Amino acid sequence: MVDWRILTELQADGRLSFNELSRRVKLSPPAVAERVRRLEERGVITGYHAHVDPASAGLPVTALVQMRCYGPLCLLRDEAAVNRPEILQLHRVTGDACCVLLIGVRSMEHFEQVIDALAEHGRPSSTMVLSSPVPWRPVGRPGARPPR
Repeated sequence: MVDWRILTELQADGRLSFNELSRRVKLSPPAVAERVRRLEERGVITGYHAHVDPASAGLPVTALVQMRCYGPLCLLRDEAAVNRPEILQLHRVTGDACCVLLIGVRSMEHFEQVIDALAEHGRPSSTMVLSSPVPWRPVGRPGARPPR
């Protein structure tokens, strides 16, 4: 239960000091630091970063792209393609598609260039994102223990 409270607070503000975090979860700073260290070691906490709005950062066009690619040309086998800055997220999936990408670009022309480059790896199928009512949600289950 304490670990979930720590996770909830850190997901809301990853810049909290151990002193402030300890005050919020009602533990001593050394105890909080030890719990956070263990959560990091177990891979529950994987990093600390800022949430950035793509549109405000100059990437107003976002799309979900399903890739149908298999074999030696598969997108997942090309490190340079996977590391394209336009790919904000990449998920390997089941079903007819190999993977699903969240793409962020500055214009439709830029999007067309990205799709053309992705087509070298297979068949892309895109869906434009009109809005994101839930752009990010913290992980949590009240009353549950974090994964071990």
